[in-house]
Amino acid sequence: MRLVRTIGIATLAASLAAGMLVVGLLWADRAFPPPLEGAASVSAEVVDRDGRLLRAFATRDGLWRLRTRAADVDPQLLKMLIAYEDRRFADHAGVDPVALGRAALQLVTNGRIISGGSTISMQVARLIEPRRERSITAKLIQIARAIQIERRLGKAEILDLYLTLAPYGGNLEGVRAASLAYFGKEPRRLSVAEAALLVALPQLPERRRPDRHPATAEAARHRVLERMQAAGVLDASEIARADTSAVPTRRAQLPALAAHLAEAARQKDPTAERHETTLNADIQQRLETVALHASAKLDPKVSLALMMADAETGEILAEVGAADYFDASRSGWIDMTRQSRSPGSTLKPFIYGLAFEEGLIAQETIVEDRPADFFGYRPKNFDMTYQGDVSIRQALQLSLNVPAVRLLDALGPTKLMARLRRGEVTPRLPTAEAPGLAIALGGAGLSLKDLVQLYAGLANREKPVRLGDGIRDLPGAIDSPPLFEPVAAWNIADVLSAVLPPLGSPKSGIAYKTGTSYGYRDAWSVGYDGRYLVGVWIGRPDNAAIPGISGYATAAPVLFEAFAKSGIAGTPLPPAPRGAARIAQAELPISQRRFSMQENGLISASAREKPPQIVYPPEGAQVELGTAPDGTALPLILKLQAGRAPFRWLANGKPLAEPTRRRTSDWMPEGSGYSTLTVIDATGRAASVGIFIRNP
Repeated sequence: MRLVRTIGIATLAASLAAGMLVVGLLWADRAFPPPLEGAASVSAEVVDRDGRLLRAFATRDGLWRLRTRAADVDPQLLKMLIAYEDRRFADHAGVDPVALGRAALQLVTNGRIISGGSTISMQVARLIEPRRERSITAKLIQIARAIQIERRLGKAEILDLYLTLAPYGGNLEGVRAASLAYFGKEPRRLSVAEAALLVALPQLPERRRPDRHPATAEAARHRVLERMQAAGVLDASEIARADTSAVPTRRAQLPALAAHLAEAARQKDPTAERHETTLNADIQQRLETVALHASAKLDPKVSLALMMADAETGEILAEVGAADYFDASRSGWIDMTRQSRSPGSTLKPFIYGLAFEEGLIAQETIVEDRPADFFGYRPKNFDMTYQGDVSIRQALQLSLNVPAVRLLDALGPTKLMARLRRGEVTPRLPTAEAPGLAIALGGAGLSLKDLVQLYAGLANREKPVRLGDGIRDLPGAIDSPPLFEPVAAWNIADVLSAVLPPLGSPKSGIAYKTGTSYGYRDAWSVGYDGRYLVGVWIGRPDNAAIPGISGYATAAPVLFEAFAKSGIAGTPLPPAPRGAARIAQAELPISQRRFSMQENGLISASAREKPPQIVYPPEGAQVELGTAPDGTALPLILKLQAGRAPFRWLANGKPLAEPTRRRTSDWMPEGSGYSTLTVIDATGRAASVGIFIRNP
């Protein structure tokens, strides 16, 4: 009886002790959790549209540690890793008793540690809480931490931590960083030899570094391959092929593309782990190479900027703020895609676009290129010569200054500025100055990004788009009418696509324009095909003059090379829209055969009588055509006042009939939709309205 009582007391005491132990362990587990928070602090990444790495920043302690998940890694590597490091990873709770027993037996038998018996969970415990000594105490702490980690994280999360934190020599940590440094690629698709090397390195990362100890690294890789054959993961033929592969003997730099954008991303959000952009890594790499090769031909103090964008979406696909970010002689740290400079003649197409849209000109309209005085402003051509009578087509292709100023004088600089604002671009003017005629020749400030955004409005006839790189700006459609009516936009593209390419450049079917700022400070070239556009700026960041620089000879060759090397250009320009046609000069309406002038400038700028004005239909009207008793549609009545007869009416750039002296006319639209009506009087002055037609 006493024995039974003694056993009962002992059992109770044991139960209490066990309970207290469990309570103590639970308390310790909560009181001393594993340091998971912040354990996997990683390098900040700037990535392209497809998630590919453009640039990484080292962690505060100087490590290249890129977050890596199992989904980022070749499945073959994962199979090899688990087979080599922890075969029962999916089944144990942090500790593998079989592996620990084997390790203990090896220690007793050999008198030294042969294998540690560590599971992947135990290795993660060591990585998040490093200990220098290898002792029984350290191993027990690892075991306890591994159990704690397993209680808090799932197997997939533990594996992700290992893939992110495993050491690979030097300041490389994680599979992604190692794969990029040793193989120059992401670890999504690895050869058997590459995967085996990445499995072998973390055990002794410094002794097995392939860039310093290639023979040791190769031997470690071979041991992994042999283990894979024994585990049935690989067959003999795969191992034989992998064994013949050379071990990489150099460590490459991690990608460092789009330096200016990457710095902007970090400044915008210093705590973010991942910065997503609209760039395309392949195109960015190619255009940076184009810029670097082009800059080698320039003066050491001259910089170069490039930008490529999608005119349909507004996404910037590549932007190069300088050929070399670290080139101090060229002030490479300055992002010249965002600096305001004089655009030279690159705004001329927008002047001609307005004139086409308002019916002032056609491609074969004759305009004078002779010395002219616009109330004290006397523009001269780039080569200081004059061509006399030229067609509008020739004037734009040759980038003649005087004809462009004549047109702007007729249109008014304020109207040009208002039209540019449709594309959300406002050129910078001198303080407290109103827009003047000098804008035609570059008398305003624009950045390369602004200029490319304006040209996107020429390439995209449907709508103007806002360019964005995803960091500094977000791309997208602008809520405003198209920059120009389709016929006007087609005329510009038709003229500019016929400009000869620079010497040595192949024809590529792009419409492009060049510009050189006053004093030879900036050289520009902007061009587009049916989908994409590229802009080039060359100059000195300090705005000093560069003798001999020009848009055509200096910037245009870089433009054509960028298009050719981009790998995606070549989309044909869209076909002519309804109402667009090349009309011979003899077949033009009388009012469009010659742009009317007087000795002191344009008649439209000096005539005392009022210009014509369309009073019906008014601007922006939505007009529904009436119907006759028999159900047929009735024509739209057109009314105007002022101006000098005879009058020529145009609908969407196409003449309606012979000139008339009446101030009332009629027009039968071809269908529903937006239309532009223009009337031109005998002196060449014009008025236009945009309306929307609804057929009955």
